[in-house]
Amino acid sequence: MTMENPRNQAPQPNPAPTQPETSKLPWLPGVKPLMLAPMQGLTNRALRSLFTKWVRPDVVWTEFMRVNPVSAKKRLMPGDLREISASEDGIPLVVQLIGHGREALVSAAKAAQDAGAEHLNLNMGCPYGRMTSGLTGGGMLKKPELLEEIIPALREAIHGSFSIKLRAGYEDPQQVFSLLPLFERSGVDFLVLHPRTVRQAYNGWADHDVTAEVVCQTSIPVIANGDIRSAGAGLRLLEQSGAAGLMLGRGGIGEPMLFERLRGRACATPDLAERKTMLHRYLSDLLPLYCALFCGDAQVLGKIKGVVSNVEDAELERELKKLTRSKTLQAFRAALEDLAP
Repeated sequence: MTMENPRNQAPQPNPAPTQPETSKLPWLPGVKPLMLAPMQGLTNRALRSLFTKWVRPDVVWTEFMRVNPVSAKKRLMPGDLREISASEDGIPLVVQLIGHGREALVSAAKAAQDAGAEHLNLNMGCPYGRMTSGLTGGGMLKKPELLEEIIPALREAIHGSFSIKLRAGYEDPQQVFSLLPLFERSGVDFLVLHPRTVRQAYNGWADHDVTAEVVCQTSIPVIANGDIRSAGAGLRLLEQSGAAGLMLGRGGIGEPMLFERLRGRACATPDLAERKTMLHRYLSDLLPLYCALFCGDAQVLGKIKGVVSNVEDAELERELKKLTRSKTLQAFRAALEDLAP
């Protein structure tokens, strides 16, 4: 992660956009927020509850909520509407929408606000959105001309903060720079940038030189996202890119204490014994929450294995394999006890 300007020149920041008087960032002034990323199938309310009580992210996000392009009366699923609130355990909650079409997205944003949302985000980053019938998620970058009407309309409809989570481009990692003027004119409050292309999906590495250049070219706060798996890497990224904050996805899901390590409140390089103890505590605390949320042992087992699959620790490879290969919840619990201090 060299953070050198790939164009070999210092980009000049654009003039500050005029922000709507009602806009309000979901973090305090002067804070470089650490956010728990929205990850479909993972950041459900049970996992968010554990994180808010244990490591207190500065901002938490819902899994993306699919916008119904057909039914004006049911733009969002009833279950999604029940998930919506302004905050969880005192931590601001960002509601993320994924969909296509100006009318559908605007009415979904209004429905989310009616349900209590104060912070709304448009997903333009999911690489699998390009595979649906409409251009959703990262697929929206395939036809950027459509964004010229969607983004301003959403800004007008949203009373609180309005943010966009996006990839660097559909195929070209420089595409994001052509979108910055639109985001600024529209009054987008902040961006979350994952500097891969949609085509890349999760292959290769996030190019945070792109993140640093975006920060230089816009006055919109930029939250850096992608391949943040250690405190050292996260702190270097903050310093070298000038990002307003960090969003932790797989790195945070795999090790919740990464939030505290980045804050300097836990050892930046824990030894094997500590990592083993923390993993045991994490899964032991999460398991009863999953048992209360999901139906039946098979679903609970599948969901908790999804969490384990994000843990990256070569020294715990044997224990992790035992957990992910468990055939029953009882076997998983037995394997979990092998991690007990």
